[in-house]
Amino acid sequence: MPALRAFARTFYRNPADADDLVQETLIRALIHLDRYKDGTRLKSWLFTIMRNCFCTRYRLTKREAVGAVECVSLRESVQPDQEWHVRGHELEAACVRLPEIYRGAFEFVFIDGRSYEEAADHFHCPIGTIKSRVNRARRHLMSALS
Repeated sequence: MPALRAFARTFYRNPADADDLVQETLIRALIHLDRYKDGTRLKSWLFTIMRNCFCTRYRLTKREAVGAVECVSLRESVQPDQEWHVRGHELEAACVRLPEIYRGAFEFVFIDGRSYEEAADHFHCPIGTIKSRVNRARRHLMSALS
């Protein structure tokens, strides 16, 4: 045991980690006792098991990289959206209060996603008139929502 502890200290400076490595080595040696061959030095066999245990642990810790990525538990599970719901209702109410001539052009272009040309054809007026109505609707909404 003292030789195993001394060898484990070459891998880990922390005594607790070194003791864990010694314990894992002894457990693996007991589990695989049937693989021990007569004539082999027990100390060499245990040192080989310890080195393999260390290499396995090292590969795992390198792959896992504990603390490298922000912990999932620190992130919010659902982004708060109450403010956007309130703002959405305010926008809806402000759109309803728009004069009908502006609201129709605004909804056709911005809500339906149509072009100014399509709006001009739909409302039977020049494109400049549609652009003017949409601009006035935006100004009314900006002043209403401040």
